[in-house]
Amino acid sequence: MTQLQQKFIFASTLSDSHRGRGRSNLHFTSTLSQADVQSVIMEDTALCIRLLRNVLLVAQFHLHCAQDVFFAQIVPSRLQLFEHSALYINCEGFNTSTGWTVLRKTKGKVSTCVSGWSSICTIKPAFLSDSGEYWCEGGGERSNAVNITVTDGAVILESPVLPVMEGGNVTLRCQTKMTSSAHTADFFKDGRHIGTSTTEEMIIGRVSTSDEGLYSCSISEFGESPQSWLTVRALYRATPQSSNQSCQIYRLLRTVFIIVMLVLLLVEVGLLHWGKHRLT
Repeated sequence: MTQLQQKFIFASTLSDSHRGRGRSNLHFTSTLSQADVQSVIMEDTALCIRLLRNVLLVAQFHLHCAQDVFFAQIVPSRLQLFEHSALYINCEGFNTSTGWTVLRKTKGKVSTCVSGWSSICTIKPAFLSDSGEYWCEGGGERSNAVNITVTDGAVILESPVLPVMEGGNVTLRCQTKMTSSAHTADFFKDGRHIGTSTTEEMIIGRVSTSDEGLYSCSISEFGESPQSWLTVRALYRATPQSSNQSCQIYRLLRTVFIIVMLVLLLVEVGLLHWGKHRLT
């Protein structure tokens, strides 16, 4: 409490104690000049603004906490594609107020594909030179990186573009450029044959972290696809439980803090109006 505010309270207290005896309180407040009054008002107003700013700042941190639950990740339309086809890359889990940037490293050089808030990196048509490592950055965060391969061959492997959760199922498809009819396809992990399908499709059930690796496929009539990495997230990583618990504790403390700040704000506003009323 400032010295000028103490003058207000002291003057008003003495006035109340003598009111029953019909004495006026004018001589107790006469020591406060108009400049003193304006100074008190300015100090209280500044304090109210600071309290309100703190409340808004805590609310903003709450939004960041809620957003940190999600993983910052890059979302390409596919990991393998035929030359002259289209590639689209988006970013998820970033703070939309700061935006993000899609970066890529091709032939040892890092370049920007697109930068913005809702922009999608579009490469159309895609060439062999567009093959490389892609990732997103924004707001001090960096997503996972993925390798995207543009091929001039006749076979590509369709695999999940995002990390898969442990315990889920993964579908792999072997696609040819020449025809849409089904062919017998062989599938490989880290160069080792893992299965054959007459429908060009293979399902890996209840995946675990041991299923991570480089996958490819081949169709005898057309050739072999490039390799793509399959990422499997363990349950404790895929489910941000620790982040949720931290945010829950934070929300509780945030609520208490906001209530205290609002009470102080109301008290300051009340003192401000009370002091002005005493001087009129």
